[in-house]
Amino acid sequence: QVQLVESGGGLVQAGGSLRLSCAASGGIFSLYTMGWYRQAPGKQRELVATINSIGGSNYADSMKGRFTVSRDNAKKRVYLQMNSLKPEDTAVYYCRVESLDYWGQGTQVTVSS
Repeated sequence: QVQLVESGGGLVQAGGSLRLSCAASGGIFSLYTMGWYRQAPGKQRELVATINSIGGSNYADSMKGRFTVSRDNAKKRVYLQMNSLKPEDTAVYYCRVESLDYWGQGTQVTVSS
């Protein structure tokens, strides 16, 4: 079983940046495609980005150019660098092991206008 713990969320002004981190324990992290998702109040959870075992990434259209996903297999961590944040980016951000459907508890990101 894999445990995931997100961190790095917080309150930031519009235009600012945050770097989220997701630490994994258990399993064989280096083999997993990892995903970042977010859920805003009253909305469905949506995909932000994925990164495969060799670092190939995909992004939702609204995040392209502003968000960057990366990973460090030695540290068993996946990161989400978020730049040029907007109030509509306010949400709880989750990481996920895509193939196993394991989720972390989420970290709150709030962007003030």
